[in-house]
Amino acid sequence: MSRPPLTAAAVVQRAAELADADGLGAVTLAAVARSLGVRTPSLYSHVRDLAALRDGITVLALDGLADRVADALVGRSGGDALEGFAGAHRAFALEHPGRWEALHRRAGPAAVQAPAAGRVVRLTEAVLLGYRVPAPDRVHATRVLGAALSGFLDLERLGSFDHSSPAAEESWRELLRSLHLVLSRWSSRDPFPPQEFP
Repeated sequence: MSRPPLTAAAVVQRAAELADADGLGAVTLAAVARSLGVRTPSLYSHVRDLAALRDGITVLALDGLADRVADALVGRSGGDALEGFAGAHRAFALEHPGRWEALHRRAGPAAVQAPAAGRVVRLTEAVLLGYRVPAPDRVHATRVLGAALSGFLDLERLGSFDHSSPAAEESWRELLRSLHLVLSRWSSRDPFPPQEFP
């Protein structure tokens, strides 16, 4: 049986599968070529170099995450939307650990400017709009939300919560309650007193 022709999309898809199975660090041009049954030079017709290949995984991950978040937000607002948004991130991180890892690397301009990245930004803003976070503060709120979720999910992915009680699920609920409280009070929050936060 003849092998189907290689395409850039097929190369990136295989690289993403390898990342999910063995970690993003295991993704090399040689490893991808070997898994596709071709020689490494054959890949250069489809991807410029290893950085471009990993950018492709990042874009694929952004697209998959955006689809999942969009589905989770349908008909939801406020705390319910936050729960859906966070839950979509958690499910994606658990099911696609390598792609999740690809979302936490310094990506090149092609990945940063990809339509999928814009979709994730707009979906995040939709959650923040439900909390009436003022436009000038949305970048800060996005960073706070992203840092909180990514930090928890990275620790969970590494098994950091496996050796102590209570279960990670209880801490996850506390995280969501805390984020809900922060976002609910964002527009009326008091500044830190100078003696506490110079």
